Amino acid sequence: MAEAWQHPFLNVFRYFRVNEWKRSSKEGDVAVVMDKTLKGSVYLIRGSVSANNYLQLPRTSTQSLGLTGRYLYVLFRPLPAKRFVIHLDVTTQDSQVIRVSFSNFFKEFKSSATWLQFPFVFETRTPRRVLAGMAPPGACWTFLQLDLHDILLIYLSRCYGHLKSVKLCANLLVKNLYTSDLNFDPGITVSKAQGAKLPIIPVPREMAFPVPKGESWHDHYIHIRFPSDSPQATSELVWTNSSSPAAVILESVPQLPAHQVTLSKPLQYRMSPAIQMPRPQTSCPALSAPRVLSEASQSCQHSEGSCPADLSVCSRDSSAWVEASAVHTVVRDSQRLTHKSTGMPVALEDTGSHKHFLPDPVLRLKRIIGFGGHSTKWALWTKDGAAVVYPCHAVIVVLHISTGEQRFFLGHTDKVSALALDRNSLLLASAQVQPPSVVRLWDFPSGRCLSLFRSPMYAVCSLSFSSSGALLCGVGRDHQGRTVVVAWGTEQVSLGGEVVALSKVHADFDVQTFRVSLLDETRMASCGQGSIRLWRLRGRTLRSCPVDLGEHCGLEFSDLAFAQALDSCQVPSIPTLYVCSRNGHILEVDPQRMAVRCTHHLLPTGDPGPGITINSLSVSLTACAVGCEDGYLRLWPLDFSSVLLEAEHEGPISSVCISPNGLCVLSTTSSSHLGFLDIPSREYTVLACSHMAPVLALSTEQSRGQLATVSMDHTVRIWDLATLRQLYDFTSCDEAPCAITFHPTWPAVFCGFRRGAIRAFSLESTGVLVEHTCVPQPKGPWCHQGAIIDLLVTPDGNFLFSSCCQGSLVQYSCSNSQCHVLRVAANVVFQDAQPHPNTLAVSRDSRLLAFVGPSKCTVTVMDSASLNELLRVSIGTLDSLDSAVAICFGPTSPGHLLVSTSSNKVMVLDAVSGRTVREVYIGHSEPVHAVAFTPDQQQVLSVGDAIFLWDVLATPESNQSIPRASPAHDAGQLEDVTSQARGLPLQQISMPSHISTQPDPHFRPPEGTDGTFSASEEEGCCGEIHSPTELLKSPGPPVFVEKEPSGAGDKAWGAASSSWQYHGHPSTWSTREIKAQIPTRPDSYKHFTARYKAFMQAKNISCPPAGGEQLRLKTVVGYSGNGRANMVWRPDTGFFAYTCGRLVVVEDLHSGAQQHWLGHPEEISTLALSHNAQVLASASCCGSDAALCQIRLWDVPGCLCQQLISHHDSAVQALAFSPDDTFLVTLGDYRDLTLALWSMATYELVSANRLPEPMHGVAFNPWDAGELICVGPGAITFWFLQQHGADISLQVHQEPVPEEMGLAELTSLCYGAARLLYCGSSTGQVCVWDTGAGRCFLVWEADDGEIGLLVCSGSRLVSGSNTRRLRLWAVGAVPELQYKGSSARSTSVFMERELTLDGAIVSASFDSGMDMGVVGTTAGTLWYISWTEGTSTRLISGHRSKVNEVVFSPDESYCATCGEDGSVRVWSLASMELVVQFQVLNQSCLCLAWSPPSCGHPEQQQVVAGYSDGTLRVFSISRTAMELKMHPHRSALTAIAFSTDGQTILSGDKDGLVAVSRPRVGMTFRVLRDHQGAPISVIQSTYKEYVDLGVEGEDLWLAVSEDQRVSVWASNWPENHCKLLDWLSFPVPAALETSGLLPPSLATFCPWDLALLVYVGFGTHEEVAFYSLRQKQVVEKIMLPSCAMSLSLSPGAHLMAVGFSECTLSMVDCTLGTTQEFAGHDDVVHLCRFTPSGRLLFTVAHSEILVWEVLSP
Repeated sequence: MAEAWQHPFLNVFRYFRVNEWKRSSKEGDVAVVMDKTLKGSVYLIRGSVSANNYLQLPRTSTQSLGLTGRYLYVLFRPLPAKRFVIHLDVTTQDSQVIRVSFSNFFKEFKSSATWLQFPFVFETRTPRRVLAGMAPPGACWTFLQLDLHDILLIYLSRCYGHLKSVKLCANLLVKNLYTSDLNFDPGITVSKAQGAKLPIIPVPREMAFPVPKGESWHDHYIHIRFPSDSPQATSELVWTNSSSPAAVILESVPQLPAHQVTLSKPLQYRMSPAIQMPRPQTSCPALSAPRVLSEASQSCQHSEGSCPADLSVCSRDSSAWVEASAVHTVVRDSQRLTHKSTGMPVALEDTGSHKHFLPDPVLRLKRIIGFGGHSTKWALWTKDGAAVVYPCHAVIVVLHISTGEQRFFLGHTDKVSALALDRNSLLLASAQVQPPSVVRLWDFPSGRCLSLFRSPMYAVCSLSFSSSGALLCGVGRDHQGRTVVVAWGTEQVSLGGEVVALSKVHADFDVQTFRVSLLDETRMASCGQGSIRLWRLRGRTLRSCPVDLGEHCGLEFSDLAFAQALDSCQVPSIPTLYVCSRNGHILEVDPQRMAVRCTHHLLPTGDPGPGITINSLSVSLTACAVGCEDGYLRLWPLDFSSVLLEAEHEGPISSVCISPNGLCVLSTTSSSHLGFLDIPSREYTVLACSHMAPVLALSTEQSRGQLATVSMDHTVRIWDLATLRQLYDFTSCDEAPCAITFHPTWPAVFCGFRRGAIRAFSLESTGVLVEHTCVPQPKGPWCHQGAIIDLLVTPDGNFLFSSCCQGSLVQYSCSNSQCHVLRVAANVVFQDAQPHPNTLAVSRDSRLLAFVGPSKCTVTVMDSASLNELLRVSIGTLDSLDSAVAICFGPTSPGHLLVSTSSNKVMVLDAVSGRTVREVYIGHSEPVHAVAFTPDQQQVLSVGDAIFLWDVLATPESNQSIPRASPAHDAGQLEDVTSQARGLPLQQISMPSHISTQPDPHFRPPEGTDGTFSASEEEGCCGEIHSPTELLKSPGPPVFVEKEPSGAGDKAWGAASSSWQYHGHPSTWSTREIKAQIPTRPDSYKHFTARYKAFMQAKNISCPPAGGEQLRLKTVVGYSGNGRANMVWRPDTGFFAYTCGRLVVVEDLHSGAQQHWLGHPEEISTLALSHNAQVLASASCCGSDAALCQIRLWDVPGCLCQQLISHHDSAVQALAFSPDDTFLVTLGDYRDLTLALWSMATYELVSANRLPEPMHGVAFNPWDAGELICVGPGAITFWFLQQHGADISLQVHQEPVPEEMGLAELTSLCYGAARLLYCGSSTGQVCVWDTGAGRCFLVWEADDGEIGLLVCSGSRLVSGSNTRRLRLWAVGAVPELQYKGSSARSTSVFMERELTLDGAIVSASFDSGMDMGVVGTTAGTLWYISWTEGTSTRLISGHRSKVNEVVFSPDESYCATCGEDGSVRVWSLASMELVVQFQVLNQSCLCLAWSPPSCGHPEQQQVVAGYSDGTLRVFSISRTAMELKMHPHRSALTAIAFSTDGQTILSGDKDGLVAVSRPRVGMTFRVLRDHQGAPISVIQSTYKEYVDLGVEGEDLWLAVSEDQRVSVWASNWPENHCKLLDWLSFPVPAALETSGLLPPSLATFCPWDLALLVYVGFGTHEEVAFYSLRQKQVVEKIMLPSCAMSLSLSPGAHLMAVGFSECTLSMVDCTLGTTQEFAGHDDVVHLCRFTPSGRLLFTVAHSEILVWEVLSP
């Protein structure tokens, strides 16, 4: 019996308030839509990947619904031609969690101890059956009734406890969920149940589906009860025997307890939870394979009364029919359903050939180490020569040479045997090995597979495109081994057409290479053993004729190439053909005469012996490159007179290819090396290399960032994890290594060998530390008697485990270097003659040990210290033919356990409960031998045929929760709000408590964020590479907030068209009553949200006297991408203004000179310029010290604020001037909900109006000053100004959006020609309104995302959206369409241009002709747009996240900044224009230093940057490239500096360690641990002779840690001399020490006296202390108004700059003792830096950089 509050039934969605998303969660595309059938709101869940689009109850997996009702009712409708999944987590009475899943993904029933998978099968009785698994077009609403009690009892013999969670995954519509102990029947009315005396209860009214009057419920809906063994079911609903077509079940299954399954009515489709066990009792041959490739398994239908001979789809073989048993079936047009064996024959199908797995949504392939697979001869240049294309087993890789980035073509299921790329790099063709060979055609720029077809060849060995890509030729062999040549027409593929087979020829001669002529695609050439032939395609006939070889007829020809020609040259239809042979001959063939023109016999240099064995050749305009068997790449002139260039390789060369520009030669070797030779520089670059046999094992090392792999080719190779470049490799000829592991703390590696030996090698001395060998007769129980399968050291370094193929498990103690044996367990690990590494795994906390054993289908988990068994999971219960091959633990403790299986997939198990989380096919074409997480737990390595590196896209569990306020502060807590369907993350908003916007004092943003809690809208390198999956990488999972409809608002707006009046006096209602509830942020990126700031603004600032300022603001670097419509540009006057924080920046676009208008106390949200360009309006949000927002009206010619007005109490969403500049309208945001009208003559508020719901935009009619329009959710609102003397009223009229737009919200608007209004929507549509008639007459799809900006002038319209796209539309024909009414068609509107920028479009201004404009994006960038040229040029840019450091070149020509976004940006100091940017993805750059002038040549300037992963990188400014990467620290670098000679780098980390490194040799030769335990905040080095200080040396440097300790050192690094000179420790007040809220500890050498050290930190008093290194005491103190956050001393004068948390900057004259305060920043001034000359001062607050000019006194 359910709990009392759950009886008689429970509305799950209502009880858990799903629409608020506080106790539930959603991911991906989940939206509320209106369903016409049910006449109400339902939830639409859709997406291409079900696991990424779902609705989940409860919010987290640690919570439980606790619903005890026996029946779960799911009211849903599957989307047509889509797949869906429903997951239920059910808890048994003994607290075991069982997952029950229903999906049309599943093709058979599967069960384990913790998971039941039921297939949901659809089928129609039409002549052409619907594809198996897909919902048919007629899928209707379903009343699914699940008896949870019987499901657990029948299938697992468990007792039902309660329902823990529900997860509804795409693609379906769902109305609601209900639980109850009552058995409801939706098709039975109350009167019918009473009349028939049936003990069936009709459904309650809220659960009922609407039924038209006089019609039956069963004619419109479906009722499925599963399972149902109730004897109360009506007899006509029980299927016992029927002649109707039955569903096909793939395999026979064992008999289960017989019971009936009831069905309320004939169904449109069927649900078939087929109870199918792993092994079939009967086997039968498969049906004949269809001719068209299908992704889904196909099955056959039959009627019991029909004979097999009547079936055209199924096999006629009687052996293909067997008896089916234990089948759940629902059949259309039949009222009977059965769960028992019917004795009816069904057709079986071989599902092995159609096995299909979906890619794992949690992993994304990042890099591959490997080349080749089936062959090493395929490597191609792209058209521009910037990238190469090559296969790596079943994956095709595109490698960009300059950046090292890889792009992948995934889809092949076996090794790629041939590649071809057309001349324009538009089409890529690939064939795979598995017979019959499958060929894929790809759209090369996008990576999309255009066509997949089977070739008539058993195996394809060569492919060749024509120059236009319209013809593809392939060569291979058929089943009899005969040569086959096929020509396909591919011209229509890129247009959506099919591949056409033009001709197929069987040849009795050998063909090794086949090429299509570049000049005439109807002519081809081939070569082979004793044969060179010319081919021609006429119509659909392919014919060939041999070339007269004469005396060369016995040669074996290996490759050919057509001669190149300039485009301007007159060339014959077929150019000269060059053919090479394996005995060193190159023949020049004249295609016109079909004869050999001349022959060249190539000989090795200085060797008159036999010729060179040539495997490949490639021809350019001036040279011919040949690849030889002796490993040499040779470059010859076309007359072959002498060798121009030679390059020796490690193995025979397989292929060569000259780049399109003729300057590089790409080469491949049979030893799996890929590289290219740069001809002008004669330098060879290795692009890829790999093992030549499957990789057996791997191990990673965190501190050095290295990867070690062991292969069956007898090699051990060490790779750099960051670049995946090979560092070392060695070969063991006598004893093959088969297992390897690093020690986590020692510089050592353990290696296991095939003969049973285990050796530990020191990485420092390269000697053997310890050895355990196998003897013929075991003398101790620890001796392994077979090959070592796996080695593993626990993360804490205490234990070493080894296992062998004989099943032994040995535990060693690693407390010392001897590694003594502790325990031996025999026959516990699976015994296998073939070793499989990674059969052992240890959890991250070193507590759990997992391994495969004692059988191949079992995984066992033990306690790592005692070896006590804790858990055993059977893999075989999921798939009887599958077995575990390798395992590893996930990144959390205890986390997930990854198991790779013999079927080339990965299973993810829960390491505590043993539950299977998911199964993944990961792309390997051979068994996966090992899997492991990288040390940073952000990537996964899998090895088999190649080495695959995967990005982990899931958010770590440690970040799965966002700090929340206490219950007392719920009204004021911060919530992360994210766009539901369009993917643009919205920023953090502060929810008001009544009218207060004070942030909760207990709330703190996550470390490493800017406080906004917004997911990153874009991540990329300097080339601005963007990833679609990058929006998900936020610090924590977003909290989705669904907008609730307001009852008052719905009532006020009334019907579709209504009107009312407001009077002209300002409203005086109580906002406290209106805002009693927390407002919900609209699902629109148009709404401004101020960035969270953890500071208290200064109350009073003493401004310096006029003319006596020591600083003048010169330049502002950056644009506030957080604002909305916060940029204005008037082309006719040249006025250009934008916002940065609380500043209005007015800039001259020609000279770059700036004016800065200060005055706003908070961040500015929006701007507006009057039509006469005389007044600029700016609005800022409401701060903690003000009750209302501030709107400033600036006099543009005078550059002064002429008026300050206020009315809104949260933020201003939009500003707009009337056409005659008489009025200004201000629109409040979703919390304010007011629209205010101001008189520009008196600056008085003439009307204030309350809005029933948030509005997204407002605009005046340019043709009528008395009309303005607002757009918002579902409607457009017209406001008409009615003026009667001094009294002004607003008449309001509303029109709903057209039905064609669905539930879209109008998010933007602009006026076009007279009476025309363009509106953009949240779904990417643009609608056009006739404002005179108040109707919409045209709608078209303009974008994929929300359109946040529209600008129109004349016949052109510009749209900008959150998809980063800017589009130009031709709308000249639109005015004529308004008279056509419903016959208007959007085909009259077409797109002229499209540009993609770096963020969502938030502001734009264009000239009257719409030829040029300026556009702002959320990435903090302003772009100049030229539609005439179709270009975008960056005008203003800055960091979009926190700036951590600013440094300067010694000559002050450049400065460099680094930020949390991982970028290092170099700026020109004169113009502050960006010169170059270095980007490191997924890391934060925390510190930066510029090389000193004494390091050598000034043109060889360098910057060194420290990153959050513990690495430092050295960048060359002149070469704009990274020169060195080192990993001297295990934690984040926080401070870095060069020595005075530039030859040594000092770096400090978060753990308090200081490393001393030499960049020239890439070594760290000293680590200082004096500050260990507290982060290093400052490292500074300077040159000084310290004879007077009593020490020797050339460098004087200091280190400061956050525990307020300062160490001063004297060093001579060339002589490796370093001595502590002084140690300072400043006390911390006890109260602050316990709270942990310490301001930074900062210290620096005084530039005008290097014997003085200046320190600032937190002490008893806020002060700056001057400490004398000579006197060993503080000699001077300067008092400060508050704690200093930043400090800098001027080298040019005795000036000191100090930044404070109150957003202020103080300039202290240390000589006079005077202080001046300056404002302008919008956040904590956390960085101050004087330039080397002291003429400029840079100050930073978050991402704002202000450049101040230091004025002479």
